[in-house]
Amino acid sequence: MAKVFHVDVVTPEGIIWSGEATLVAARTTEGDIGILADHQPTMAALATGAVTIHHQGGVTTAGIHGGFLQIFRNSVTLLTDRAELTEGGLEEARRAAAALRAADSEV
Repeated sequence: MAKVFHVDVVTPEGIIWSGEATLVAARTTEGDIGILADHQPTMAALATGAVTIHHQGGVTTAGIHGGFLQIFRNSVTLLTDRAELTEGGLEEARRAAAALRAADSEV
């Protein structure tokens, strides 16, 4: 069985997802990152894009718009300006991220 670690996806409105995961995949400004348990401590700027969280209950996806990623002591925090959980998988998460980016450019 894969080792788990804690994940929080946080927006200014609050925590939109929290739980134990076996894998998190996200896009940073430096490129894509895959995170497993016992990952080296890391700080990175998040790029607008899709996030996938693999956990015991399946896979959760979200579209995010910017922010920061912190990995420390088997805990991952994605602190993002805006995020939207999606149910249609990776492609829907990518569309949600694009919509968040478009909404930001309208402001």
